[in-house]
Amino acid sequence: MKYLGTLATLAFTLLAATAAQAEVPEFEQGKWVPIFNGKDLDDWTVKIRYHTAGDNFANTFRVEDGVMKVSYDGYDEFNETFGHIFYNHDFSNYRCRVEYRFVGEQCKGGPGWALRNSGIMVHGESPHEMGVDQDFPASIEVQLLGGNGKDDRATANLCTPGTNVVMGDKLITRHCTNSSSKTYHGEDWVVCEVEVHGGKVVKHIMDGEVVLEYEQSQLDPKDAHSADLIKKRGGMLLSGGTISLQSESHPCEFRKVEIMVLPE
Repeated sequence: MKYLGTLATLAFTLLAATAAQAEVPEFEQGKWVPIFNGKDLDDWTVKIRYHTAGDNFANTFRVEDGVMKVSYDGYDEFNETFGHIFYNHDFSNYRCRVEYRFVGEQCKGGPGWALRNSGIMVHGESPHEMGVDQDFPASIEVQLLGGNGKDDRATANLCTPGTNVVMGDKLITRHCTNSSSKTYHGEDWVVCEVEVHGGKVVKHIMDGEVVLEYEQSQLDPKDAHSADLIKKRGGMLLSGGTISLQSESHPCEFRKVEIMVLPE
């Protein structure tokens, strides 16, 4: 059984896809384009929990030596101030390639599960749609994890804040699903890629291999915030949206963030 929703949902999907593509005319299809310029964050908007969109609390996100850094030297304690930095364009059909690494020690007060933990959020809402005390945007998370030096810990997993997906014709409502990737220990740079085909297939790719695949990303009507978004948008199916990178209490760095816009 497919979870495609109503004709209204499909109509919204087509309109959203067209709008998302229309917002990025400067991106030539089929070519990798950097969306982080290595100099500043002018094309990005920060949203940190308990702060309004655009308030880069404690200079959490910064650029140093050509690298986007997520740092906590301005924090006394983490206090669940989860953050995200959003690129200021929506995308629908594309590949996103991110080069990342975890460094240093976790911020005091960070939850145990957030050790060496970050993510690439796709099909996301706007940072301006988020509540001041909202922890994560309604989105699909490509979860980035680092190993502890001895135990297995896959990366490029799936987490679903305010969302669900379909795998093998079954609606998946659990929050996280592990990929088949290997573990990446230490502070070496790691490349993760996500391939998104609108409201259809999404693939997580490590070392050129697909490690997780699903389809029909959709808002979860059982989540109060997502239910409001469904009413606002007129449907559940996610065919496009924002891309953001996470701040979850462990320092990390992003050396490259690139986009290849794909034809539908």
